[in-house]
This record gives sequence, structure tokens and C-alpha cells, in this order.
Amino acid sequence: MFRSHTCGELRLADAGKNVTLAGWVQRARKMGGMTFVDLRDRYGITQLVFNTEVNAELCERANHLGREFVIQVKGTVSERSSKNANIPTGEIEIIVSELNILNSAQTPPFTIEDNTDGGDDLRMKYRYLDLRRTAVRKNLELRHRMTMEVRRYLDSKGFLEVETPMLIGSTPEGARDFVVPSRMNPGQFYALPQSPQTLKQLLMVSGFDRYFQIVKCFRDEDLRADRQPEFTQIDCEMSFVEQEDIINTFEGMAKHLFKELRGVELTG
Repeated sequence: MFRSHTCGELRLADAGKNVTLAGWVQRARKMGGMTFVDLRDRYGITQLVFNTEVNAELCERANHLGREFVIQVKGTVSERSSKNANIPTGEIEIIVSELNILNSAQTPPFTIEDNTDGGDDLRMKYRYLDLRRTAVRKNLELRHRMTMEVRRYLDSKGFLEVETPMLIGSTPEGARDFVVPSRMNPGQFYALPQSPQTLKQLLMVSGFDRYFQIVKCFRDEDLRADRQPEFTQIDCEMSFVEQEDIINTFEGMAKHLFKELRGVELTG
């Protein structure tokens, strides 16, 4: 393994441990005979310390680290004299004894910070850099947690998750279909589903009385504020139920999601 711990894991109780960390250089700053480097991964930031008096050669190498260099370090966890209350690892730092540069990097075109200096077009051009930002990562983590909780809740209500095909025959719905030519059948086309409407109705007829999937839908229509060519929806179908059953089920799902993801207890 390239690391023994993540950059958001170590605490004051770990003082004295010999650890190995790997991640991206968030920033580096030189203060007198010492160099401080903030090392980042998706779990957090840990401060690294290089001291000229302890190892001048190592400190000199650290002085040449640039933003977004990927490095591996080995060292000892130590209590910080100047603590940072703004981050969970702010009470400790790593006294580095070994530095391994895994990959150097050019200076990124915008800062990898919550409040970046990059505009939308620039960030989308370098999306892999934008995804390193905490604000963007938290959105993906929230989406992951939400989909897991949706699955957990619907499973507890007896729903089966069934994956329906993406290549289907065209069905008359509200928008134009995206079409995919068939190589094996020249002149014929598949359509990408606007929603799994026909397929989920087949499941109901077949006796699968509670179905869901978190599914991509495709609609070839003009862009609007609330519409794009592809989007994801939570698609469900229920048999042998009345209107109140459906309302209660999905009001319950909304309450479950707010409670588990935001700690908000919805009543009424």
C-alpha cells in the first residue's frame, strides 16, 4: 500500500506513530529554516513539516514541490504548536523523514480551492482538476449517500431494483428520441429511452408488483432551465395500491432522506 492512513484520519491520539501518507500538494510555504506542506486527498488535509536543521537535503527537495504534485511521505505524527481549529487534523502535523515524488505537475490553470478563480468554461475544460475541489467532491458524496439511502428505503418496502435496457424501440412520448443506428440491421435504429415507461409496465403485468431503478433518461429537445438532454430519475411502479398508498410511500422516502442525509426530522 502507498499509505497507512488518509490525510483526514490522524488525530492527536495518534501522536508518536510512524505513518505513510500519499496525496496532492495543496500548498507549500517556507518559514525560516522550515517548510510546511499541506497534503490533500479526498478525506482531508494534513500538514507536513520539513526542517533544515534535521535534514537539509530533504527540506531542499520539499522547497521545489509545486501545487498538485502527487507525493508520498513517511514520518512521525506530532502535536502542532500552532493548532488549526478549521480542519479535523488541525492538532497534528507529520515530521517528515522520507519524501517520494510520485508525479510532478504543471501549475494548474485555476486554484483547487472552494472559492476558485476559474470560470465555468475553464473548470469544465479541466474537469478532472475541478473534481478535486472539496465543494464538488461533497456534491458527489451527497449523491452517493442519497442513492444508497433510496435503495435502502425502497428495499425495506419490498421494491425490487430492475435494470431495464438502454437500447429500445421508439415509443410515442412527449419529446423526440435520440436514435442509435444498428450495425447488424442497416437502415434500422434503436431509440434511447425517454423513461422506462413500457418496460416497467411489463414488469407490473409479469407480477413484479414493486419495481424501482435509478435510471438515465434521454430526450432530444431544446434546453430549458429544468431540462437537459440526459438526466437521472428515481423511477418506480407499484401494483395493487391506491393513491394514498403511493403518497404515503414516497412521503416516507422524502422524510427518510432528509433525516439520514441532513439530520432534519420532517413531521406532518
